[in-house]
Amino acid sequence: MVLGIPSDTGAGFRRGANQGPLAIRVELARRGFFERWRARGLVDVGDVFVVPQLQTDEMLSDAQLARTRAALYPGRDEPLPVSPLSIASRALALMLGENPRLKVFAIGGDHSTAWPVFDAVRATWPGRLGVVQFDAHTDLLPSRLGVELCFATWSYHANERLGRDGRLVQVGVRASRHPREHWESTLGVRQLWAAECNADPDAAVSAVLAHLERVGVDAVYLSNDIDGTDAAFADATGTPEPGGLSPELVSRMIAEVGARFPLVGGDVMEVAPALSATTTTVELATRYFEQTVEAALGPHRAPGTRNLEIPRGSDVVPDGLPMRTLARDDDTFGACSGPGDGVRGGARAKPG
Repeated sequence: MVLGIPSDTGAGFRRGANQGPLAIRVELARRGFFERWRARGLVDVGDVFVVPQLQTDEMLSDAQLARTRAALYPGRDEPLPVSPLSIASRALALMLGENPRLKVFAIGGDHSTAWPVFDAVRATWPGRLGVVQFDAHTDLLPSRLGVELCFATWSYHANERLGRDGRLVQVGVRASRHPREHWESTLGVRQLWAAECNADPDAAVSAVLAHLERVGVDAVYLSNDIDGTDAAFADATGTPEPGGLSPELVSRMIAEVGARFPLVGGDVMEVAPALSATTTTVELATRYFEQTVEAALGPHRAPGTRNLEIPRGSDVVPDGLPMRTLARDDDTFGACSGPGDGVRGGARAKPG
């Protein structure tokens, strides 16, 4: 299942990742991705509806919740979610409730949009799920300026869910206020910083695989922040960093992790097309997304797995949550998101 979460409310000062799902979908369509994978049962359920000023319902007052519910669900007196991460959580819970073996492939969005996807998959996976995260940053703050879930904190909360037992592996880190030893000793994560990966790519791949086996992981979720890749190849992102991973190493690690462990899903995050004069970042992110799907739906696909069927062209998923699913009869994606969702109605942070 493909799900877009076009929200960058959880980002920093440089924004534009809300445009990532649309740009990547257009490139996927150009490459014939949806036609190739439809026969394998892959369904694109569209984008989570995004009110661009909102992040999670927990951040809202009762009065604001009531006003936004009235706008999104007129005539319904139910406590339905209104913020992008909350809507995504509810929608994923419903779909995974129908099919707990559903594989979820998300397109963000700032990296906080990986949180509801990871958490929903984790809640339904019966074994020991691990996470491999490509990222220039650790995202391991408990909160940032009082905000619990944002691009700088989601990994902390994912690691808490996993029990701080080494099942979160971060690859490509190079922009941190603390050394690797701090994060590994205090939070129980495993990190491979970009410099060591670039110095010996073979050893880096082997180290990731060996560590996942050592901690008893039996399935993996791949989370790919595009800034884990060197800024020379991926500059259209909010916080590009030099000295990052090569595209070849990221692609190889996706393939080898997928060959060794079942992948329950994955994502590509933090692609902000408007922050670059070229389409290089979008093209690379699309390649990563295709490779993640291929790695997940390859030899480890469980016998009898089926994907949840949602009517093409429908505007809702179960329970009336506001979504937009995309008809595949043509390559037009302008209607993939609702009014005011942050794709057409949102704005990047102003310079200065």
